[in-house]
Amino acid sequence: MYHYSRLNSDQSFFQKIKNLDYILLICILALSTLSFFIMYSTDGGEFLYHSKSHLTKLVTFFILMLVISFFNIKFWHLCSYFLYIAIILLLVWVSVYGLKISGSQRWIDLYFLVLQPSELMKIGIILCLAKYYHRVSIEKVNSFLSISIALSIILIPIFFVLSQPDLGTSILIVTSGLIVLWLGGVKIKYFFISFITFLISLPFIITSLEPYQKLRILTFLNPDRDPLGAGYQIIQSKIAIGSGGFSGKGFLQGTQSYLDFLPEKHTDFIFTLFSEEFGFVGSVGLLLLYTIIILRIIQIGSISRSNFARLFCFGFAFAIFIYITVNLSMVLGLLPIVGSPLPIMSYGGSSMLATMIGFGIVMSAKVHNQQTIA
Repeated sequence: MYHYSRLNSDQSFFQKIKNLDYILLICILALSTLSFFIMYSTDGGEFLYHSKSHLTKLVTFFILMLVISFFNIKFWHLCSYFLYIAIILLLVWVSVYGLKISGSQRWIDLYFLVLQPSELMKIGIILCLAKYYHRVSIEKVNSFLSISIALSIILIPIFFVLSQPDLGTSILIVTSGLIVLWLGGVKIKYFFISFITFLISLPFIITSLEPYQKLRILTFLNPDRDPLGAGYQIIQSKIAIGSGGFSGKGFLQGTQSYLDFLPEKHTDFIFTLFSEEFGFVGSVGLLLLYTIIILRIIQIGSISRSNFARLFCFGFAFAIFIYITVNLSMVLGLLPIVGSPLPIMSYGGSSMLATMIGFGIVMSAKVHNQQTIA
């Protein structure tokens, strides 16, 4: 039986504030501050549209994160399936009535925010699977039925996200889901079998890709085949990162970005601008900040008494690591270009909203770390 009679703990408001993880909180504030100043730089050192919008979202979603943290972790356990289903319904809505931009139908115009539900699914999939594996006994984790249910939870949203089309986000959602499967106790041999199956089916997958997706793969293999077209973005990205040198050119001094050699520098390629202005030293500092955030999330998960909280924290920490790795590999030319924003740093309300919700649930696990869930 589930016992939800006390979704609010006995802690007072001030006790909850005291129990927040202030190391994680300071790191999130530091990352948010960095992201604002680098967004200010993308606007040419003026407080214009991108920097204004980014600051508004940072403040709003940071407050939302704090509000989420005050809810008992039992509440998020109770709501996990409902939130997952709600995001599925949003994906269905997008497929029919969604806003279409550059050939992709991924967004819902809410006037105050252009919402991309597939970004929310990155958190929804971790929540849903964390709740599922919270209840599955260790003897049944590797049963055919258990694995089939877990894979269905992953594949249902993927069907809608791929139809948008959005291959990059689909890959990240699948990866996030598989991480929770592994954390839940699914044996490595099943992942190995899945990987072999993927390799065998790879030629069929490639033939089913959209023309622009095939072009991205060809450009990844040889950017110089079309240096002024498909390969332009990645070539300019490498030039900008290299020109930053050891200590960077200085804040607001990046020539590649200010001369508009870098398209989309405020979104997925924000690290390129950051690296040009702050160099190797700044880039290492940013990665250290991300490392501290990930380690703190893992630490919070390790002290949580509920299996649900542990699975969510560990899954979210690994997911953040994957998002960072994919984004940096993309801008360095180590992976094909996919839609993968750098958490908090990149411009984009949906990505930031999903990340802050994730941080909020992690904080909830910390504030209520002694809470057990039957």
